[in-house]
Amino acid sequence: MNRLTDSTASVSLSNMANTRLLLTKMMLNDGGEEELVLRSYEKDGLKMVIFYLMVVLSLGLVLLLIYWKPELECYLKKRRCALYKAEVVMIKDHYGHASVVKVDYIFLDDVSTAEGYNRHVYHDAPVDVDDTTVLVTGDSPTIRYFDFQQIRYIWDAQQYTFRKLEDLSSGTRCATIHDEFPGLSASTQAHKRLLHGLNSIVIEVKSYWRLFIEEVLNPFYIFQVCSIILWAFDEYYYYASCIFLISLISISVSLYETKRQSQTLSDMVGSLETNISVCRGGQEFEEIPNQNLVPGDLIAIPPHGCVMMCDAVLVAGTCIVNESMLTGESVPVTKTPLSHQEDEEVYTPENHKRHTLFAGTHVVQTRYYGQAKVLAVVVRTGFNTAKGELVRAILYPKPLGFKFYQDAMRFILFLAVVASLGMIYSIIIETQMGAYPGKIVLRVLDIITIVVPPALPAAMTVGTVYAQNRLKKAGIFCISPPRINFCGRINTFCFDKTGTLTEDGLDMWGVVPAQNQCFQEPIRKLPELPRSQILVCMATCHSLTLIDGELMGDPLDLIMFNSLNWSLEEPGQDNTKYDTLMPTIVKPSDKDSFISDEVPFEVGIVRQFTFSSSMQRMSVITRTLGHNHMEIYSKGAPEKIASLCNPETVPENFQPVLHTYTVQGLRVIALAYRPLEAKVNWHQVQRISRDKVECNLTFLGLLVMQNQLKPETTPVIRTLLEAKLRTVMVTGDMIQTAVSVSRNCGMVQPRDKVVIVNAHPPDKQQTARIEWEYAELPTDIDIVSEQDTDIDSDAGQDSLKLFRRDQDGRACCRKGYRTVNVSDEGPRHHLAITGKSFAVITAHFPEMLEKICTKGTVFARMSPEQKCQLIQNLQKLDYIVGMCGDGANDCEALKAAHAGISLSEAEASVAAPFTSRISNIECVVTAMREGRAALVTSFGCFKYMALYSFIQFVSVLILYTFGANLSDFEFLYIDLVITTTIAVLMGYTGPYHKLVRKKPPGSLVKVSNLLSIIMQVLLVGGMQVSAYFYLRSQSWYEEPPPSKDLENVQSWESTVIFLVSSYMYISVAFCFSKGPPFRKPIYTNYPFLISMMFLFGFSTFLLLLPLPEIEHFLEMKELHEKSITFRLYLFGFAVAFAIMSSFMEYMIVDSSMLKPCYKAIKKRGPQNRYKVVENEIKNSDWPPVGQVTFPTTNAIHVSDIHVEMNSQSAIH
Repeated sequence: MNRLTDSTASVSLSNMANTRLLLTKMMLNDGGEEELVLRSYEKDGLKMVIFYLMVVLSLGLVLLLIYWKPELECYLKKRRCALYKAEVVMIKDHYGHASVVKVDYIFLDDVSTAEGYNRHVYHDAPVDVDDTTVLVTGDSPTIRYFDFQQIRYIWDAQQYTFRKLEDLSSGTRCATIHDEFPGLSASTQAHKRLLHGLNSIVIEVKSYWRLFIEEVLNPFYIFQVCSIILWAFDEYYYYASCIFLISLISISVSLYETKRQSQTLSDMVGSLETNISVCRGGQEFEEIPNQNLVPGDLIAIPPHGCVMMCDAVLVAGTCIVNESMLTGESVPVTKTPLSHQEDEEVYTPENHKRHTLFAGTHVVQTRYYGQAKVLAVVVRTGFNTAKGELVRAILYPKPLGFKFYQDAMRFILFLAVVASLGMIYSIIIETQMGAYPGKIVLRVLDIITIVVPPALPAAMTVGTVYAQNRLKKAGIFCISPPRINFCGRINTFCFDKTGTLTEDGLDMWGVVPAQNQCFQEPIRKLPELPRSQILVCMATCHSLTLIDGELMGDPLDLIMFNSLNWSLEEPGQDNTKYDTLMPTIVKPSDKDSFISDEVPFEVGIVRQFTFSSSMQRMSVITRTLGHNHMEIYSKGAPEKIASLCNPETVPENFQPVLHTYTVQGLRVIALAYRPLEAKVNWHQVQRISRDKVECNLTFLGLLVMQNQLKPETTPVIRTLLEAKLRTVMVTGDMIQTAVSVSRNCGMVQPRDKVVIVNAHPPDKQQTARIEWEYAELPTDIDIVSEQDTDIDSDAGQDSLKLFRRDQDGRACCRKGYRTVNVSDEGPRHHLAITGKSFAVITAHFPEMLEKICTKGTVFARMSPEQKCQLIQNLQKLDYIVGMCGDGANDCEALKAAHAGISLSEAEASVAAPFTSRISNIECVVTAMREGRAALVTSFGCFKYMALYSFIQFVSVLILYTFGANLSDFEFLYIDLVITTTIAVLMGYTGPYHKLVRKKPPGSLVKVSNLLSIIMQVLLVGGMQVSAYFYLRSQSWYEEPPPSKDLENVQSWESTVIFLVSSYMYISVAFCFSKGPPFRKPIYTNYPFLISMMFLFGFSTFLLLLPLPEIEHFLEMKELHEKSITFRLYLFGFAVAFAIMSSFMEYMIVDSSMLKPCYKAIKKRGPQNRYKVVENEIKNSDWPPVGQVTFPTTNAIHVSDIHVEMNSQSAIH
């Protein structure tokens, strides 16, 4: 193969550069939800002239279209150009929404600074600058950029492309943070601030005038304005005035609510302008405003704490931080400095969050040994921070894509088509009558306002507004009201375990010491523990701290430490006993019991390696007073700690004993230690890598805790299962514990079988593989009640002994296990999988992922990112997914779910669409009941407004045929008194008291909905035409003479049609106000019921007992002069319509006889993906228990690892 010579390569690269230089389109953030497609444009003189002519000729309509569709500006005023010449860019996001953004310039005062920016901002940018770069940038040091959704993108003059402005959170090695940021000079900081902007998260609170203009330019209100103008020309002054007044009130309320919500959000995310100390190099510090910070600044954290205004990584000292604003978790977190052992790693806030102080979090305390400062390097500012990302998620939410709203838009288009047919009919009839052209135009346009009701969008949101208010009264706050309707369609709900299904707090069960490779008798009374390494491990291996004299920290650490009856002292003045170190000291509260040779038993915590979910452990290095060496103590996940221990110290029955506890839902933590060499001093300890000391440990034993279910958990899970809703547990806990909790709460029924999915990544011996095996249940373990130990009666279980004595007097676990009986018929299979296996399957068995997600019930040891991935995979399977968590590690999943509910005491949380003050999962049932009620109400209101349009459409078409029309006040009575009252009060009906198996419809084009609307429309047309022909049959009836001005409002046709149709609006409202199984019965909605009775009574009064004054006011004919028989017949038409309408809706549309037809038609349409997968599983022998699956085959049977599955044998 020929190689290119240097000259050939240079020519090739030059051609490539020229090609890229001429690009007019590019893609940013390729492959993610933040994917953007850019097209570049510049001014076009000829197009500008044509555009302004179009504006004049269209009377400004073109400007309005551009306001609604910004991309039209590029098509009508500009031409495509190369990216480097772009004056504006048209951006289309991942969801197809287009925006037009201006490209601006930053002018720098010297070229070297600009080049420095390029080297710093673009870590992978080439160093060479050729002549092409000069063509792009020119001689002046300018940087071209644009801002989109609060994120800045700048032009890379070397790569010929726009790039997201980078900071230290991407592509920066940890060593770089340590070595290259000793403090920025004031001039460098000022230049960086030009590029990155101010360090502030400011949400613009628009003025009332600007909000008013934007609201009026909304298509809904533009339609209202045009309608009012049309009615004024048609001399419907009263009607136009009333609609104008109502619209004005609606706009005022909308402006007030928009302004209030915007101000609330601005106040919530805003912060006071404060100063912070910034290093200018060496020991020189300067106080500057927080908003002047830029990435790379070295800041000193105040000793008494502060609220962080940026994301910064600690490089010296430690901090105690409250991160509740971001995570909902109120437990303080200890942040440690970025260590030199991580120098080769690339820094990311996610992987190094234990070293990162996030914007919006509260630094409670800072600590540093000696007089030095606690220092941190700023890595992100403004909207790029973690807090900024959450605010951006609120300002620019992910489109919901709910089918109901899509169908509503399609139906409105259908109504527009119907209106066009009516317009054609009206033109033909009125032309034949010889009507004036001006009147024909007014009548034709009037049909549009009748068929497409302006109040339709508002009516559809009524149910959601009522549901939101009811949720607020129930302690559930919603920051995204459209998601309430999603709650009505949820078919899968995911739950975090700890703090959600189970209590936040743990109860101490006891300690199981290990000695001589065997577990000893469990110790239940921890204060009676002898002085030993296991005691010191429990007393020191934690992240507790004193805040205002109160011990704070992780709940597990608190329970562990408090159970010992020890005390903790923070660093004080007396530091002579521990060299120059000022450690945290722990010691027994009863000192007399621990004094030996006048030396108190005190232990100083010299170094702390904080807990990491990826490492599944934490460690501390300590020194006991009087000892000449230090020790390391570790605690964490049993499997992880055991892997770090000397195998000779791990009990032989480690796995059986561990399984014995975890299978009962007990929380198990392993403890270990190792003495360090005497020569290791304090300075070495502060710089040593945790990997070098967390090895060759001595296994000490197991710490066992009880994590009780919340009393509300099991009833709620039962309610969801009875409603045929799938429940899934997503937790970071051990898989055995999670399986046990899933059985205890009812997710997994007693007769159901749990299959553990063990996926292994490829290694040197073999490829990736999946092993399928049944979960085991203890059956004949020696369980004896302890008489000498009390346990909290609320726990609901007796104290247990799980060991028998062997001949040597040692406690050993019995091997009393059985497999689940696979010969039973009826039970379901549930899959249980760990995060590690989930990652292996995602990478090596992607074709298996759909089945795993469809049948999985327990997902254990899941990281926050994996929880989010699971939610997204379920959504790809067409599940409507809800998520409930305590907010700590569930933020991403809560935001990704269709309806995420955070259990928090905060009224406003940016972590989830829903925040519940109720600290248990009862809020899930409440939200779903309200969601179903709101969704059914939205459907009912939409169908009612559609029928309202069709009723009035039929009425005016009949009247137009004879040159007649309804009077001004007749329109007012129908549109305002009847329709508005009904539309507002229809949604006031509360949710049904229980969840049922039946799900509310999710689509307007469902067969039953279409059948309902079509039948009602046909009935409306038939009844109105019948009433008209009955009128014509009267001996006294005379057909009115044709009127060219079409102003015949006082006629018998208009009077009869008006009276009969007024009952129709009331009747269809009753038919569409359905109660159970999703809403309470209609009689519980007192305002609606009273208004219906009043409207029916008043319409009956108008028909049967009309007063001349009212007839004159409404411009009706003299009905009181006609016989009561005529009026009773008209009343009969109204009653017949009500009866037939109700019969069709309840006895035909909702009949069980038509359900097979609905299902048959539905089956012909596209099926949800998860149903297809379920059918595939049902028709196959899956999961392949006792077999191994390799990537290249499906469930290959391997003889050497095959385990026979039956009811008698045991699984090992």
